[in-house]
Amino acid sequence: MGKNLVHKIIEAHLVSGEMKPGKEISIKIDQTLTQDATGTLACLQFEAIGLPEVETELSVSYVDHNTLQTGFENADDHRFLQSFASKYGVHFSKPGNGICHQVHLERFGKPGGTLLGSDSHTPTGGGIGMLAIGAGGIDVAAAMAGKPFFLTMPQILNIELKGKRPPWVSAKDIILEILRRLTVKGGVGKIIEYSGSGIDDLNVPERATITNMGAELGATTSLFPSDNITHRFLNAQQRSEDWACLKADSNAKYDESIEIDLSLIEPMAAKPHSPDAVDKIKNIGPIKVDQVAIGSCTNASYTDLMRVAQILKNKKVCSSVDLVISPGSRQVNEMLARNGALGDMISAGARILENTCGPCIGMGQAPPSNGVSVRTFNRNFKGRCGTSNAGVYLTGPETAAVTALTGVLTDPREIGDFIQVDLPESFIIDDSMIIPPAREKKDIEIIRGPNIKPLPRSKDMSEKIKGKIALKTGDNITTDDIMPAGAKILPLRSNIPAMAEYVFRDTDPGFVQRVKEYQGGFIVGGHNYGQGSSREHAALAPMYLGIKCVIAKSFARIHRANLINFGIIPLEFICHEDYEKIDMGDQLMIQDIREEIHSGKIAITNNTKSHNFTVKHGLSKRHIEILLRGGLLNYIRMEKVGDRLL
Repeated sequence: MGKNLVHKIIEAHLVSGEMKPGKEISIKIDQTLTQDATGTLACLQFEAIGLPEVETELSVSYVDHNTLQTGFENADDHRFLQSFASKYGVHFSKPGNGICHQVHLERFGKPGGTLLGSDSHTPTGGGIGMLAIGAGGIDVAAAMAGKPFFLTMPQILNIELKGKRPPWVSAKDIILEILRRLTVKGGVGKIIEYSGSGIDDLNVPERATITNMGAELGATTSLFPSDNITHRFLNAQQRSEDWACLKADSNAKYDESIEIDLSLIEPMAAKPHSPDAVDKIKNIGPIKVDQVAIGSCTNASYTDLMRVAQILKNKKVCSSVDLVISPGSRQVNEMLARNGALGDMISAGARILENTCGPCIGMGQAPPSNGVSVRTFNRNFKGRCGTSNAGVYLTGPETAAVTALTGVLTDPREIGDFIQVDLPESFIIDDSMIIPPAREKKDIEIIRGPNIKPLPRSKDMSEKIKGKIALKTGDNITTDDIMPAGAKILPLRSNIPAMAEYVFRDTDPGFVQRVKEYQGGFIVGGHNYGQGSSREHAALAPMYLGIKCVIAKSFARIHRANLINFGIIPLEFICHEDYEKIDMGDQLMIQDIREEIHSGKIAITNNTKSHNFTVKHGLSKRHIEILLRGGLLNYIRMEKVGDRLL
């Protein structure tokens, strides 16, 4: 039996373990990326490991999240990140150079390589055939230190794309259709590999749109083969030497396969408040729209914005609509400026934002109260946009542009003939805003602003865990719910004591005060607890507040790993009736946890209700050792011999 592409890449990077679904493996990481919302902690964690420089082939530090400088905090952190990068051998992408995933795809990603990023949308790199995985910052710090990345070997889901898209159907519509079919839990424990004749209808930025939003499926990552289309893209980026032809064998085996006929897909939208609440735009109807936002790491490529510009050319945005556009990179922005497309968008009435994440992470451009915002982004979780009662619809850029003109959600097929936009034969290449590390590093001073506080440290696991349930949640709790983002909170990302005051602020405003009164305790959750962003603050801040254990029906992959990394025990209900029998405020106790954790099941006593129940954990031997030592950083530091790692 032949090999699929995922197995080929993993096999070439395998450090330990068997490539069997459910088994723990570790792989060598070639490249890492961090961004400023998660990268500051990753840098502090790398410093704590104690190595003189990074040991990857390439590591890049991007500034793309927190560029809104309303105080000193963001600017100070950017200065810290640049000085850290220079000293430790990391490339630094300055504010304004672009969104990490877009720039990395353009300038650094390599087919067949491995990329670990402290951002959940790192799988964007799968658009060029890279095994690109999102993880918590401390996992990325470990990879920067030359440590392999550990994960449970996923199942491989093959999605075979057949046929050709009808006019006005975008790559965004394809991934929205997949989300409609599979839901936000459909990719958990899986890597998605795309194949079929339909991939020939997708250029690299379009493929990257699809792999980017594989994160919303809960997938470990997604990827396309590296073919002639990939070669043309890399050649246009003057990186043809990085290209390699990579594809699955003709008789490759997969754990699961589905087929999608592209000719049957129509323009789609994800309705509030979930990326899988998908329907055809014609079924949703012409709802009135207050705001349209085009951009993000999902849909801010050259071809995306060129088609938007063509739609807007010689027209005016509806007077009741606020249109904002954020190009994905400086390269894209400059090309639009030089060919006149930027002028067409400005003339139509668009507001041009920085080449950053911006409104996608709630960093400005919040919609009005009870407003409707149509966005080309990847997430529409309630309140993520900055307005708790707004309704956010996710669409492709063509739908968004047409909607901006009409003032109501509009199927782009209504405006007439399709506008064809091709990738240029050559992109403008100017890497002057990517600062290479210093050659002489010993005299470089790391610049730390007053908002950068020391890392909180967790302690070794206690013999017994006893505490009250500080919060009980439902299904699909996101990391945005746990640790909100936005312009007010994100500047505190390197100050955990300050940031911890906002844990579960929007879900339960009384949580922080209650958990302080309880002196820590437990959190109980439903299915898919911790979906969404890779932000490890959603584990680190609860740890700082004293949370020792989270018991849920199931966990999202990255958040579960982050809990383990910071010494919080993730446990799963065996019998979901036990979830129903416990309430917030109940006192739970786990006796002899250090002994019991070595088995697959743990007994818990509800002292309040005199009820005993059993949970499972599915932890590997390595996970158990990390938890016993109070977290990954303690675990890594204990592996040191002299000034080197084992």
